[in-house]
Amino acid sequence: MDTTQAGPQPAGERTVNPFVVVDGVDGFIAFLADVFGATERAEARTPDMFADDGTLIHAEVAIGDSLLMMVDRKRGWPFIPALTQVWVADPAATLRRATARGARVVTEVLPFYGGSDIARFQDPWGNLWWLFSPAADADASAQEWDEESWEAPSEPGPVYTTIVDALRDLEDPGVG
Repeated sequence: MDTTQAGPQPAGERTVNPFVVVDGVDGFIAFLADVFGATERAEARTPDMFADDGTLIHAEVAIGDSLLMMVDRKRGWPFIPALTQVWVADPAATLRRATARGARVVTEVLPFYGGSDIARFQDPWGNLWWLFSPAADADASAQEWDEESWEAPSEPGPVYTTIVDALRDLEDPGVG
């Protein structure tokens, strides 16, 4: 995939940008800043001028080279959890920061394909986050998927069961 080719988006923007609906954008932004070092794009902050409750109809944060957009959930809107993958240098440290801010660990740090690690947490807004760290050995991260030598596990392991359980047990955290 050629990522150097210019697309239809303006310079400095990303082609795909997730949009998250949360109860309390300001608290969510503070959480993302503490956990991932996110920075708000202040020029994007848009109060909902048709609501007199101080909610936002749009806000954006940068996390690394990515953009996450968000809106305050309105009464009557359904609970829609985001499922988001983030590459981090240290998933254990990221989990510690997240749990210190009220997140629940879904999957402790575990080895994953190609020598990388995986961990997952659910934030206080009900969103699920996949944390991936690069393989410690650059050669391990470059390994190709070898379908012929892969053996299916005889039973599901924690990488599988923890997310299946977390998704099955998702509940609306409630309008704040």
